[in-house]
Amino acid sequence: MAKKVLVIGEVRDGELRNVSYEAVAAGKEVADGGEVVGVLLGEDVSGLAESLIHYGADRVIVVNHADLKTYTTDAYQQALLQVLDVENPEGVLLGHTSLGKDVSPRLAMKLNAGLISDAISVEMDGGDAVFTRPIYSGKAFEKKKVNEGVVFATIRPNNIPPLEKDESRSGDVSNLTVDIKDLRTVIKDVVRKATGGVDLSEAKVIVAGGRGVKGKEGFEPLQELADLLGGAVGASRGACDADYCDYSLQIGQTGKVVTPDLYIAVGLSGAIQHLAGMSNSKVIVAINKDPEAPIFEVADYGIVGDLFEILPILTEELKSTLVSN
Repeated sequence: MAKKVLVIGEVRDGELRNVSYEAVAAGKEVADGGEVVGVLLGEDVSGLAESLIHYGADRVIVVNHADLKTYTTDAYQQALLQVLDVENPEGVLLGHTSLGKDVSPRLAMKLNAGLISDAISVEMDGGDAVFTRPIYSGKAFEKKKVNEGVVFATIRPNNIPPLEKDESRSGDVSNLTVDIKDLRTVIKDVVRKATGGVDLSEAKVIVAGGRGVKGKEGFEPLQELADLLGGAVGASRGACDADYCDYSLQIGQTGKVVTPDLYIAVGLSGAIQHLAGMSNSKVIVAINKDPEAPIFEVADYGIVGDLFEILPILTEELKSTLVSN
């Protein structure tokens, strides 16, 4: 049965995150021939609406408000509840990001709806949307569907391919005025630590280091390789605890969960807590001097040896290949 599905886009630094387009693709599946409505919140975000339409949204609702310039739980929850009240959708989708993980359970509770979180795929079965999500730290998968009420789900980045961009697509873009009041939190300023230009949770290529890099300077060749491949640098909990890098780079059960096309694990043993955050990567390459390291059990390709000898050779070979091409 055709449904109206709202897809909440996520804006960062004036641009839509890729997971917003992936959520639109999932929304088209859930809508089952119905309407997919994009929702954009922020301050002066109207210029991003056409992009959502080009990637499959049928129309877009824009909510511009000064209190939405930077994410706060109170402001976004108030604004989104008013959008949901006006639209009364049968489905709501958004990215399984820091923002999505914070606001989605609050919205689902207000809607008296169940929440399927961290979905990696969706398919239709007799008119019902069936979501697949990993459990037990990625060792198993379960399929879940909503039997009644609003279909509410968050989508893990880098798992559901976005639809092909079509700039000829057109759709209505409307503005909705919302009332935001009695905020408990107000953001005065945002100070970010520099972690590179590519978002770790959405990176197609990740070069991750563990304790084997031996220090902060050990991450420099990892960053060089990541920059060469247009990727991002990540780290194990051990490397972060040793103060080799910032915790914002941590991948694992207590860090970020990533699913890049290529994951290069450098000097990283592969503890079960780390594997929980990256084992679903499409291709895993491990570089470690210990042939018994657990990381080799999940790696598609393994190199046994000293990372400080192997990484420069690998980087130079890639430079030569890229230049020749």
